[in-house]
Amino acid sequence: MLSLYHTPDVIEAGCDEAGRGCLAGPVCAAAVILPHDYTNDMLNDSKQLTERLRYQLREEIERDAVAWAVAWCSPQEIDKWNILRCSIIAMQRALDQLEVRPEHIIIDGNRWYPYHPNGDNNVTIPAHTIIKGDATFMSIAAASILAKTYRDDLMKELDLQFPQYRWGKNKGYPTVDHRNAIAQYGVTDHHRKTFHLLEEQTFLF
Repeated sequence: MLSLYHTPDVIEAGCDEAGRGCLAGPVCAAAVILPHDYTNDMLNDSKQLTERLRYQLREEIERDAVAWAVAWCSPQEIDKWNILRCSIIAMQRALDQLEVRPEHIIIDGNRWYPYHPNGDNNVTIPAHTIIKGDATFMSIAAASILAKTYRDDLMKELDLQFPQYRWGKNKGYPTVDHRNAIAQYGVTDHHRKTFHLLEEQTFLF
């Protein structure tokens, strides 16, 4: 079972993102504050869960969380600033949307920028980065589930407009079918132009 908190006796938010390695679509991030007495034996890193269970847990997280929020960085922002920076920016945008201000933040990964809530440079909220944090702490796991499911929903919507890329299935990740479609149909405004979109050796025409 995952740990509930990194730092006890504070209001702690967990953050994670989804879509960092994709060729298309935004990077999505979430921030979640869970109750101090929260329990959920099924909660885990979103990558370790079935799609059905992710959506079931999303309902439970949204119902039970003290506060939660989801935010994005667009493909255009990713091309402008790079994916690492945008992953952090998206997480901080999610933190800005929380209805309860956290006193401490835990983040999946190993990189972070000082967080000044809603741009208030006089306040910096303490934070810890944790490698594999989504498999260690419940609030980060919850954030990973929200980020993953909300991003998947968006890619399914975009798939209706651009079915040739099969985003409903590959969610924008660099699969063979996605790269083949890029080679055949070109790129859209939803593709990340600074990413390596084509790999000739993967084409299966």
